[in-house]
Amino acid sequence: MDIKETIDKTRLPQHVAIIMDGNGRWAKERGKLRVFGHKNGVAAVRDTVEGAVEIGVKYLTLYAFSTENWNRPKLEVSALMELLINTISKETKTLMDNGVKLRAIGNLGQLPTKANDRLHEAMRKTAENDNCTLTLALSYSARWEITEAARQLAQEVQTGRINPNDIDEGRFAQHLATRGMPDPELMIRTSGEQRISNYLLWQLAYAELYFTEKMWPEFRRNDLFEAIVTYQSRERRFGLTSEQLAK
Repeated sequence: MDIKETIDKTRLPQHVAIIMDGNGRWAKERGKLRVFGHKNGVAAVRDTVEGAVEIGVKYLTLYAFSTENWNRPKLEVSALMELLINTISKETKTLMDNGVKLRAIGNLGQLPTKANDRLHEAMRKTAENDNCTLTLALSYSARWEITEAARQLAQEVQTGRINPNDIDEGRFAQHLATRGMPDPELMIRTSGEQRISNYLLWQLAYAELYFTEKMWPEFRRNDLFEAIVTYQSRERRFGLTSEQLAK
């Protein structure tokens, strides 16, 4: 049976987050430069996004470039930024064809001007699409995001707009980059690594974690479907007992 046919469409995760890992190692195994892996990872993004739309996942967030990635060799970073610019330009039509809205989170001011301009242009063009929201985490760090939220709340307290006692989880979440989106119920990481790597630390509090040995350039929609089938096989208790859930 086709794995897609085993998915229960009534129990889909609304939001799937993915750490796209293994591009560089995949390229090195083939005697190529790391950027070769990043380029081949674009096909994985395209197929995964189309797969998410196909089954009805409403939010897909991809860890595309971390704050820590700026510390990689300058040649690789430059190549990644150029790839980002070219990919956004080429893939905007695919996003439009699939009704996908593009968003981005992170310290976007650190991106090169050309990359930032192309990114915001694509976000404007896709703003009315509503089949799925694709969010790229770019120059992103969860600790940076949480620190920013704390700073914004501190300013609101300092200016008298809110009382410290008004701060709760809901108000804090409204200051995160993902405000307006549900928290991910499923987080996928490729390449066999089993870490969160400073990704959506607040939002992943109750997410199911799924790790696959497959490198990101090899990942396709059927791998997404397999992760969702595994997710649906798990009991999500949120601190309750199985007996409480049964009631």
